[in-house]
Amino acid sequence: MAINIGLIIIGDEILSGKHTDQHFQKMIAILANRGLQLSWAEYIGDDRARITQTLRRTFASGDIVFSCGGIGATPDDHTRQCAAAALGVSLLLHPEAAIKIRERMVDLACEAGSDPDFDAPQNLHRLKMGEFPDGAKIIPNPFNKIPGFSVRTHYFVPGFPVMAWPMIEWALDTYHADLFHKIARLEKSVWVLGSTESMLAPLMDDIETAFPSVKIFSLPTINNPQLGSYIDLGVKGDPAQTMAAFNQLLNGLDELRVKYQLKA
Repeated sequence: MAINIGLIIIGDEILSGKHTDQHFQKMIAILANRGLQLSWAEYIGDDRARITQTLRRTFASGDIVFSCGGIGATPDDHTRQCAAAALGVSLLLHPEAAIKIRERMVDLACEAGSDPDFDAPQNLHRLKMGEFPDGAKIIPNPFNKIPGFSVRTHYFVPGFPVMAWPMIEWALDTYHADLFHKIARLEKSVWVLGSTESMLAPLMDDIETAFPSVKIFSLPTINNPQLGSYIDLGVKGDPAQTMAAFNQLLNGLDELRVKYQLKA
């Protein structure tokens, strides 16, 4: 059965260009190290209705989903509330989260050379970061102890990479290690020179029809210094079918009498 893994990146600062997203490429690498692949990714601004709508859809999908950003307690942080709304449950202060957040209060007080005041307004506000949808579990945060949370197969972490990435790895290793390196994949491609995608499309259609466990891809490049204009044409998927599909691809290119260069 196919394993669908999605990534949601939340924040106006990403969409406005104030910050450059770092999560997408890192997520691909984290998954690849475990023999997994990213199935989809979405960027969403700090729009409560849109976040709720998105999460309602993704919860219904059954996908494994990682959401980065918006779990703080400032007015522009909506993810905790939206997750609860999407599930139709209440936000509750998670007891384990409260312990971890109070540990953080102690750390901050020690750094300042004072005793922690758990009833200080700023500390009471910090506790809101531990209000998660009813039934959630915490995701430990090794950087500053403020946890993220998980519900079903959805994992919610901060937007800060230094926190988010180890938390994502922890969630994968804790809950989905049984999926690691279970699906073998192979990718084979050639550089097709002096041709067009429209000319190659019928061949691509034939290969996808003949090999349902294989995806074919076509990536054009214009004015490469070494190769000029070319198409990176290839197949990927189940290793046995991929090799058979690749051989058919080469035979098809020969029949079309197009030039191509095998990759080293």
